[in-house]
Amino acid sequence: MSEYKKIENAKAELTCTLEGENWEKAKSSAFRKLASKVEIKGFRKGQAPKNLVEKYISNNEVLLDAAEALAQDALNKGVEEHGITLIDRPELKIDEISDDKCIMTFVCPVLPDVKLGDYKKIKYKVEKTAVEDKEVDDQIADLLNRKADLELKEDGEIEDGDTAVIDFEGFIDGTPFEGGKAENYDLVIGSNSFIPGFESQLIGMKSEESKDISVEFPADYHADNLKGKPAVFKVTVHEIKKKVLPELNDEFVKEQKIENVSTVEELKNYTKENLLKKKEEKAKDDAETALMDKLAELTEVEIPEVMVKSELDSMVQNMEQRMMSQGLSLAQFLQITGQNAQEFRDSMKDEANKRIKINLALQEIANAEKVEVNEEDLNAEYDRMAGLYGMPVEEIKKYVPEGTLKDDLKLQKALDLLKK
Repeated sequence: MSEYKKIENAKAELTCTLEGENWEKAKSSAFRKLASKVEIKGFRKGQAPKNLVEKYISNNEVLLDAAEALAQDALNKGVEEHGITLIDRPELKIDEISDDKCIMTFVCPVLPDVKLGDYKKIKYKVEKTAVEDKEVDDQIADLLNRKADLELKEDGEIEDGDTAVIDFEGFIDGTPFEGGKAENYDLVIGSNSFIPGFESQLIGMKSEESKDISVEFPADYHADNLKGKPAVFKVTVHEIKKKVLPELNDEFVKEQKIENVSTVEELKNYTKENLLKKKEEKAKDDAETALMDKLAELTEVEIPEVMVKSELDSMVQNMEQRMMSQGLSLAQFLQITGQNAQEFRDSMKDEANKRIKINLALQEIANAEKVEVNEEDLNAEYDRMAGLYGMPVEEIKKYVPEGTLKDDLKLQKALDLLKK
């Protein structure tokens, strides 16, 4: 038997009464467990008569052990009975304990109270999109640029767009600094990959020419020891390579091996369709973001710190995984950006609060609108994920439990309701 009541925002009490046969069995089991550890002279360990052992074991010890043995099961049953969503481990208090019964209370961290605004008035508007001819031309020009060959300039000087093969070494106050030196470095002029002013000063230089280039590191440069410092780079040009674009014709198009695209006209149509699809997807994403931002504005909720910490942990972990896929560790990223781990977490705190608020609002809407997720919904989503990741459904279920997927689909259905 259990009773449940909210005592304050994000905190509730679940009171469970243990008595009768279950309580008697728990006490007997606790006594046997304690008795097995008792050593009495003249008897093997755990083999002494009960009436003798009772003198060495306090009844209070038996009762507390029995309560501890039943606590988790009592909590699980209470959570299921009252539909409680725990957001952290509860605190256990023993209110009353005797041979007849045990009354225990779990102080439960639960989902906070959510006050929804008039969410039904939120508008979901996807902006209309179109693709201009210039956008198509720019996209194809970019393709030609990526497929261009580099041709060595025997004579001539560096121009914008050329690739210069250079040696360089940087000095501050006449002293070389770490990371400021390289040999035979390929630098694309106009790529803006170096300090502002560096690339432009290379324009006009010729092969085997040397020059001192004066620049100033930006005030927000990632390395603290270089921020805002004036520097001189000694540069030598070894080679100059000019980019030679391929000719846009049907032969070039065929070489790209794009399915059902073999002519320049088909490439333009294909490019336009792709651009339009991307714009439409972005328009939908922007509309959804605007909708959720408005939902967050209309929602009042006091978010417990434990939820913020959990969301930040998840965000940091996801960010770390994305960085690893790009060959960068979190420690390297922090070094580059000049942050420590706490500053990095703090920078994401507002976004974490916003995500939590939106999720809580969607849960509240799902409850208000009586949103249900059935077996058909679950199976369809598992099939979709299996196709997306190229894995069997049973394998997907190991990574995405049914309960988790059901909660996610419930939120998605609530969002779909808002869009309608």
